[in-house]
Amino acid sequence: MLMDVRMPGIGGIEATRMITTANPETKVMVFTTFDIDEYAFGGLAAGASAFILKSTTPEVLTAAVRTVAAGDAVVEPRITKQLIDHHTQRNTADVDDPQPPPLDRLTPREYDIFLAIATGLANPEISAQLHLSPATVKTHINRIFAKLHLRDRVHAVILAYELKVL
Repeated sequence: MLMDVRMPGIGGIEATRMITTANPETKVMVFTTFDIDEYAFGGLAAGASAFILKSTTPEVLTAAVRTVAAGDAVVEPRITKQLIDHHTQRNTADVDDPQPPPLDRLTPREYDIFLAIATGLANPEISAQLHLSPATVKTHINRIFAKLHLRDRVHAVILAYELKVL
């Protein structure tokens, strides 16, 4: 689903939250004119799988739709660093509420794949690097996401930065 941020009545971020809460399998792509951090952070926190600007090319938009449909996430490149910095700063401010790292839930192979995802490798690259079939990589990724309660690769990268494993 393509979701605009500014809409009459309920805003796009709240609509995204309602949709992804009621139907977690629904993939929402925030598609907006506004390159504003709060919209990107709010949309992704609400469960969006992508944040794309309307100024993008038709080819990039088409690729983003395909990427999200395949179960991955897409974030406008200009927002990625800001997103990671924001989450890292928020976590370091939360020293009064330490949480145990959830990575101990992963098997050694899943941990290797998690690190590969966090460094930006695509499934075929992970498959080649770890000498696994593409189907095995996809199975491991699905297990990793389930164990760590991750929605997509963007959230895996954020978690890796938050836990300082990169």
